[in-house]
Amino acid sequence: MLKVAIVVMLFATIASLFSGLFFLVKDGGHSTRLLKALTLRVCLAVITLGLITWGFYSGQLVSHVPW
Repeated sequence: MLKVAIVVMLFATIASLFSGLFFLVKDGGHSTRLLKALTLRVCLAVITLGLITWGFYSGQLVSHVPW
């Protein structure tokens, strides 16, 4: 369940990235829609990092690297 939430948050972050690009091209960066899209992207990234941290802390995510 946690992995699905992380993947959904990553897709939402990518969608926010492209919406910010669209607003930059369409409005020329002169509206607040670009700022809102960038703010949303930062918030989504923080939530994603929080989910990953919580997953490692709770043991739901484990690392299998040999080092």
